[in-house]
Amino acid sequence: MALPSQLKPIQHHLRTAQEHEKRDPVVAYYCRLYAMQTGMKLDSKTPECRKFLVKLMDQLEMMKKELGDNESITQEVVGNAHIENYALKMFLYADNEDRSGRFHKNMIKSFYTSSLLYDVLSVFGELSDENIQHRKYAKWKAAYIHNCLKNGETPQPGPIGMEGEGYDDEFGAEGGGPSEAPHNPPQSQPSFHGHPSNQPSASNFSNIQIPPGSHAPANTPAEIPHPEAQLVKPVPVPRTMPAVDPSLLNNTQEGDVRLTPEDFTRAQKYCKYAGSALQYEDVGTAIQNLQKALKLLTTGKE
Repeated sequence: MALPSQLKPIQHHLRTAQEHEKRDPVVAYYCRLYAMQTGMKLDSKTPECRKFLVKLMDQLEMMKKELGDNESITQEVVGNAHIENYALKMFLYADNEDRSGRFHKNMIKSFYTSSLLYDVLSVFGELSDENIQHRKYAKWKAAYIHNCLKNGETPQPGPIGMEGEGYDDEFGAEGGGPSEAPHNPPQSQPSFHGHPSNQPSASNFSNIQIPPGSHAPANTPAEIPHPEAQLVKPVPVPRTMPAVDPSLLNNTQEGDVRLTPEDFTRAQKYCKYAGSALQYEDVGTAIQNLQKALKLLTTGKE
């Protein structure tokens, strides 16, 4: 069924869902959930939009049944961690290629797909400042590098030369490449605090926060496989292990600590992040997240 023109803003999220149907059904599910929620806000009244959205709801219900025993679907906090980790891995792959001066279609598509997945994270609640920053940078970089290559120019690696680029409306329409018609981003795009324009400037990204030791190796494919599938093993590099907080070694709970349901949810999230980091052999990030969980459970504070 063709996408009604009123629902055009969700077309790339739906395409991302289609691309991940087999590779990572959890990503496909949440991309469609985001598309459905956003589509309802865009236009749920006109007959063609209503018909399209009802069909999308049916598809989501079917996927929910098929994935009924998957924790990423049944537990929101696990689903949130799954999408956030996937988005970050795609971002880090593209960022690593960019900073190494390797500009190609796959890295452009990885930047753009990661920005779409940061959109999708909004189904779990408000985005963190870090995720908003990653999303805006990834969208901008995808358009900037694409336009440079299209015009026969060599892109500048890293977070520089940021003013005046538009986003491409039809990004990814043909094999992951944008169309010819760039335009300025819609006003609804989140803007950075203290920056009057919708377009990010270089200074916004000069100190973008990347977790230590988590740059993906150069040969990581743009189409990141499911962790259980063929995982590309990074070449081992010497890592500085974070020091273990001595106060956590005696991990008995302090006297009057009363943990709230939110505390348990946050602790679970840290443990999930640690598990994901270990899948990528990122020991440092795993230890940091486990320390956060332990501190929260023993002191009630983060």
